Amino acid sequence: MAVVSVFPDEKRQLLTTRSWDFIGFTQEVERQNYESDVIVGVIDSGVWPESKSFDDKGFSPPPAKWKGSCQAFDFTCNNKIIGAKFYPPLHHNALSSKDIESPRDSSGHGTHTASTVAGNSISMASMLGLAQGTARGGVPSARIAVYKVCWSDGCNEASILAAFDDAIKDGVDILSVSISESVSKTNIHFKDVLSVGSFHAMKHGVLTVLSAGNTGPYPKSLQNYQPWAIIVGASTLDRKFVTKVKTGNNIAYEGISLNTFDLKGKYYPIIYGGDAAKKRPGFDQDSSRNCLTNLMQEQAYIDMAISFPLPACYLQSKDVVKIHTYIRSTSFPTATIFKTIELKDSLARIVAFFSSRGLNNVTSEILKPDLIAPGVDIIASWSPISPISEIFSETRKLKFNIISGTSGAAAYIKSFHPTWSPAAIR
Repeated sequence: MAVVSVFPDEKRQLLTTRSWDFIGFTQEVERQNYESDVIVGVIDSGVWPESKSFDDKGFSPPPAKWKGSCQAFDFTCNNKIIGAKFYPPLHHNALSSKDIESPRDSSGHGTHTASTVAGNSISMASMLGLAQGTARGGVPSARIAVYKVCWSDGCNEASILAAFDDAIKDGVDILSVSISESVSKTNIHFKDVLSVGSFHAMKHGVLTVLSAGNTGPYPKSLQNYQPWAIIVGASTLDRKFVTKVKTGNNIAYEGISLNTFDLKGKYYPIIYGGDAAKKRPGFDQDSSRNCLTNLMQEQAYIDMAISFPLPACYLQSKDVVKIHTYIRSTSFPTATIFKTIELKDSLARIVAFFSSRGLNNVTSEILKPDLIAPGVDIIASWSPISPISEIFSETRKLKFNIISGTSGAAAYIKSFHPTWSPAAIR
């Protein structure tokens, strides 16, 4: 054993049913039973093992190549989740009351990612009626090995490297890693943990799949750029969630959100945010105009629906101007927000607004991302102890959630071609 390089142990950040049908990954496909031999390692925030996505009914024992173990004391691994390990921060005082010191997922992100890659098929899944249908992973018969490196304050780099080492020794085939730097920075590969870990994995025949990042749409905003890994950007799919707003002058506007609240068409008083400062002391016009605490007014979420803990809709700027004009035109402006509906998106697929773009900041001769895949408004399993959004006052806790995220295509290819190398799959 030798030391290759030494660099500070910094923190990284986590980056995600219709999607598989949209790109042609049919549910019924002949793989000659290879799929159940594929082991997907998920380096993330853990997993919620009781989810139906990870039930092992009908599964045979793990393949003989599996050498891993289950470190969980609060659940038992099965023939679907065949391994689970966790890597606490070096300083335990970094853990919060929300963290569970085991492979169990308290944030929802790891559960969502793992079920998107390899979750079982679950009929009649939905998020409070939205996106109802069969939820499934790209390789629903594959096995899952869980490596929890992410906690409420982020993902320690030392833990990430340890997880890579363990996953390689355990015998995984594919590694799914939806982690990135919080800020994209020019670096060199041997001082980047994801570069080091994925290179080490590649040398042992294990392909790593990394997300491009969520800092788009700016050029050179890539958060992952490793030449030997598959870097995946996010695209829209042919389903969009639309929320309509109707003002008291009988004009309707179409926006985006995941609004599950039903106002039953009742109109309520509406106010321009900038005027809210006049109603409550301690706020200036700028802070109230941009709703900095909970909502925001900008162009950042033009293609991604977000859940809010109250009826809300994200409108285009041109419509905001019209509504503002209406508010100024009457003494008692009112409006109502309707429940979200699903529509077909005829423009799909396009690169998601938030998806990080190239060029490659480190190795300019190698183009990254490698590809895009559906990653907008994906429904998948969720940790039922975690609220469905991080917005203040959110209390709803569900078994399924709709967030951005894309995983699983490489494992799908591996299930057809079990002897292919990482390079062949790329």
